[in-house]
Amino acid sequence: MERNVAWKQYDETALAELEALAADYIDFISENKTERECATAAIAAAENAGYDSLADCIAAGTPVGPGSKLWACAQGKAVVLVHVGSEPLAAGLNILGAHIDSPRLDIKQNPLYEANDFALLDTHYYGGIKNYQWTALPLALHGVVAQTDGTVVEVNIGEDPADPVFCVTDLLPHLGAQQLDKKGAKVVEGEDLDVLVGNRPLVEAAATDTDADAEAAEGAEPKEAAEATGETAGKDPVKAHVLSLLADKYGIAEEDFLSAELEVVPAGRARDLGLDRSMVIGYGQDDRVCAYTSLAAQLALGDDVPARTAVCVLVDKEEIGSVGASGMASMFFENTIAEIMALAGEDGPLALRRALTRSRMLSSDVSAGFDPAYASVYEAKNSAYLGRGLVFNKYTGARGKSGSNDASAEYVALVRRIMDDAHVSFQTAELGRVDAGGGGTIAYIPAKYGMDVIDSGVAVLSMHAPWEVTSKADIYEARRGYEAFLRDAS
Repeated sequence: MERNVAWKQYDETALAELEALAADYIDFISENKTERECATAAIAAAENAGYDSLADCIAAGTPVGPGSKLWACAQGKAVVLVHVGSEPLAAGLNILGAHIDSPRLDIKQNPLYEANDFALLDTHYYGGIKNYQWTALPLALHGVVAQTDGTVVEVNIGEDPADPVFCVTDLLPHLGAQQLDKKGAKVVEGEDLDVLVGNRPLVEAAATDTDADAEAAEGAEPKEAAEATGETAGKDPVKAHVLSLLADKYGIAEEDFLSAELEVVPAGRARDLGLDRSMVIGYGQDDRVCAYTSLAAQLALGDDVPARTAVCVLVDKEEIGSVGASGMASMFFENTIAEIMALAGEDGPLALRRALTRSRMLSSDVSAGFDPAYASVYEAKNSAYLGRGLVFNKYTGARGKSGSNDASAEYVALVRRIMDDAHVSFQTAELGRVDAGGGGTIAYIPAKYGMDVIDSGVAVLSMHAPWEVTSKADIYEARRGYEAFLRDAS
């Protein structure tokens, strides 16, 4: 049952659509490298497509009915989009669910220090990474700094070509014999993933009366910059210089790191990969390739009123277990649906339970693409291949399917019918050989309501590496398959 290569079926029109989608996708993942940035971009796109804020509708008591389009957001990091259908919500929803967080390095709360004339930021890695892959790589700093006066400062350094970048240093091979004798997990320790941010000391010039007069005329106090750093040139002068630069550009003091969410990610744009430009290489494609295609499919419904209500869920924290207020395990999704049902006149816990139980969901998450360089950890008949279309994983989990959602045979048959009717190229897969490993998604969490859920997504090479690889054909087929599901999973 080997699946055909999707590229073979495209005419010139389809190829043009594929390339346009890939170009837009490359822009999306290049410009949105954190969960906050993805959530903001998704809301902006939804509002451009006519979606209204659920919070505003609740405040105004706005009634909801067929054709209503609403968005809700949790802590700026998770988004739910709902396009109300012609059938009652209690009849069930068609749901696409993806996550918008990705492995990275998070800046600690007390991060900045000076050592041997270098200024560095201490980090705590987020999600499953191979530490050594993050060394000697241009890095950017994204995130927000919340100050005690209520101001939230957005930080983005390293993406503009004029910006500086950062890095985690590595040991030269001439001195690395002992390092290379270590196991891969120990070659670079987690506490050694400190980001180099400076080497130039702050030099304090003696302030003259003339200097003071000039600064006063410009509205600044002579000691203001020095006080903002909390340091002197005689103590940690490189650190002091970094703090002075942050104070000048962002108005940030060292204490503000205590209430910051700053993420270190690979710097630079995603790119076409291959002489044939058939693939995309970029950061965070797990799982933004599925988040982007799910969002695009949801918005593609336009002003059509679907039979069953269409929902797109983009959540945070999947890489660390879907925990927290913005993860899938929170009440955010359930509460959002409850609020919408109340506005639609379908209030009550029983109606909500019926809606969730009768719902159908594609847990939109990536799958491991077969890599011939590491063929021994795959089982060839049941692997995902780049270029063969949307991937369905009936079950995930590890070894004995531990931690897995296992979709029913009847639901798999329904999904097959939807894809066949829409002429979507798809394939089925497991995540590697039975005893080689495994993985998890958000699928098991909504499955607790009794709804049908199956994992579906795009095959990825170098998953969880700073730069991951996908096929443009698979991105295109995912987009098509997700829209077909929203329209036809009845």
